[in-house]
Amino acid sequence: MLWSMAHLQELLAARYAGQPAPTLPPADTNAVLQTLLSHRSVRAFAPDALPDGTLELLVAAAQSAPSSSNLQVWSLIAVQDPARKQRLSLLAGDQVHIREAPLFLAFLVDTARLSDLAARAGGPAEGLEFLDTFLMGAIDAALAAQNALVAAESLGLGTVYIGALRNRPEEVAQELGLTPGLFAVFGLCVGRPDPARPAAVKPRLAQENVLFHEQYQRRTGRPDVSDYDAAMRTFYESQRQPVVDWSQHSLERVRGPEALRGRDRLRAALSALGFPLR
Repeated sequence: MLWSMAHLQELLAARYAGQPAPTLPPADTNAVLQTLLSHRSVRAFAPDALPDGTLELLVAAAQSAPSSSNLQVWSLIAVQDPARKQRLSLLAGDQVHIREAPLFLAFLVDTARLSDLAARAGGPAEGLEFLDTFLMGAIDAALAAQNALVAAESLGLGTVYIGALRNRPEEVAQELGLTPGLFAVFGLCVGRPDPARPAAVKPRLAQENVLFHEQYQRRTGRPDVSDYDAAMRTFYESQRQPVVDWSQHSLERVRGPEALRGRDRLRAALSALGFPLR
């Protein structure tokens, strides 16, 4: 099914609300662009169970993402048990949508699989101890998760990422039965959006703030994000959330280790979970 250029331009206008939006080139439009540009984080889910086979389809989509050297240094855990979702929600800052969503996916860096393979082969696997391998697993997990997210949204489902699994990583590892060489990078809630509590498209920074040509150009003085601050204030009002400037909110989140909500000790936690990060 083809979508009109005018509709996609409307989606772009929503994504850059109140800021300059790019003009699409003349080309056939399609459902992939429609899904990507329509993305919104859903934090209110209907209680409906997902149709049989949905999980397996999402995993197939995730595994269709690129993987560095095809090492596939990632895994995921599907959590559907209400009691476990409840405990995970509390570990992740008491986020109610983890409890509401019928499916919660925990995406993992997984060096354990290759470590076990090396042990069975009787050979070394020292490369698994280096930072690049952990970074490879985190990147692969993110690529896989984004494929799963787009697939879910193409089916009419809602999603939201949960980075707060990193707030209390050792306790999350215990809850998920993780052994050394496994680390929960983030989670993903999946379910049918509750029509009584709709989510809106969240505006993003104007492209002039993120797009550079040939070389990065660091701007002198304070970056002008006033239009984006205004767009975000309007968004928060529409969602009945506390209204705050994006710039103020962002600086608050990076002001110091206490603002990281436990993630300031991530290096020590990774070491305890079997990642020396040489």
